[in-house]
Parts: sequence; C-alpha cells; structure tokens
Amino acid sequence: MKPLRVYMDTSAFGGYYDDEFSAATRLFFEAIFAGQVIALISETLVAELTRAPRQVQDLLGRILQTHSEQLALSKDAVALRDAYLKSEIVAPKYADDALHVAQATLARADVIVSWNFRHLVNPSRIREFNGVNVAQGYDLIVVMTPAELVSFLEAASDEDEGES
Repeated sequence: MKPLRVYMDTSAFGGYYDDEFSAATRLFFEAIFAGQVIALISETLVAELTRAPRQVQDLLGRILQTHSEQLALSKDAVALRDAYLKSEIVAPKYADDALHVAQATLARADVIVSWNFRHLVNPSRIREFNGVNVAQGYDLIVVMTPAELVSFLEAASDEDEGES
C-alpha cells in the first residue's frame, strides 16, 4: 500500500505522552517511522509546539527528520480558515483548529489525525467543514484518531497479505 499522507495536529503529539492515549499514539508514530505514513507538518503546528514541553519538541524533531512534508502557511489556507469561521464551525478563539483543517484540505491530506474530539474528531463538525470545502471547490476531509488510523493500517496490511 502506498504511504498515506496524514496531517497531524498538536493533540497527536501530546497524545504520545498522555496515559490515556499513548499506546495508540505510539503505534501511529511507529507507522510514520516505518514509512507507512508521511506526516504533513504545518507551520501552524510547529508554532503551537514551540510552547510544548521539551520531549514533545524533540518528538517533532524526530518526525521532521523522517517521512514528513512541511507545509507553509498560505493566503489560501487563511481564506479557507476564514470561511470556516464565517460559517461558525468553530468559535474565533479556536481559529487554529480551523486553520489545521484548511491546511490539510489544501495539502490534499488523506487523513487528519487528532485527539481533539471537540473540534476535529467530531462528526457534526466534519460534516460542516466538508460543506464549506465543497462550496469552495475543495475535496472532502477525513478525520480520525491515531487509534482509528492504526486499525485502518492494520486492516489494509492484512488485506495486502491475503492478496499475495
């Protein structure tokens, strides 16, 4: 299977050291290090992680040295974020969450990975983000937790082995 291009938000990094989410998150990061996933790392994510604990920043450094693509902030991403805000998908104080979705959309990410259940891994909001995307002429987005993505990768691997 071709590697998936996966946009990561801040919570995906925080989950690596969180007792509740670490097991699945570590498996997700192993998939990156194994080349099953190409991590899409935005300037927005990097800026947010500059305020994170040293161990999280070190993890980002490891990702940047492996299978990753860096995404520059663009005027189109800001405009799409503003369209999400105008549609009131998230409140302006959560504009960075909308910016993550915009950057992932413009980068044509296969998946956004997040533990942010309030604003991203939320079926109602995903539907609203996709409504704006369609209205603006962009593709639909898919948002999953690291656990869901790891399960998907395992199932796809099992299917590939069955075809051999």
